Amino acid sequence: MRAKRRTKTGGASRPRRSGPFRLLFVCTGNSARSQMAEGLASHVGKGTIEAHSAGTMPAGVNSHAIAVMRERGIDISGHYSKGIEDVPGPFDLVVTLCDHAAALCPSSSWPCPSEHWSTPDPSFVGGGPESVRQAFREVRDRLETQIEALLRRLQTGPRTE
Repeated sequence: MRAKRRTKTGGASRPRRSGPFRLLFVCTGNSARSQMAEGLASHVGKGTIEAHSAGTMPAGVNSHAIAVMRERGIDISGHYSKGIEDVPGPFDLVVTLCDHAAALCPSSSWPCPSEHWSTPDPSFVGGGPESVRQAFREVRDRLETQIEALLRRLQTGPRTE
């Protein structure tokens, strides 16, 4: 699915400040998708991204998310689930990863641009542990591709310092 880009918020766009690009990933439980996205963005961004994640109803970090990120050499075992109110802004971009979070947190909630990347929840895949782990890998790889595309956009887009 294509990412829906929302660049208008309830307020006026603010100029981009200097320093790392501050990025917040939001999903419902802050247990899988947003945790993996935070780890991937920090890893792929190599210091140009300051990634954070939060959930509308924090539920603990999923062990499958930790395992498939470890396969990529990314350690998220020290991550913990946070609510949106627990992550201090401001952010340069907020990305909602599930439709539920997007509905609860419309773009007007953020004083910055936002995007919605509708991403399936691998936690609800049926089958045995290997089927579930494979679903987590697929979501991880999908998020990595989307984050790499975001980084390319950031590198070619205008910046105000």
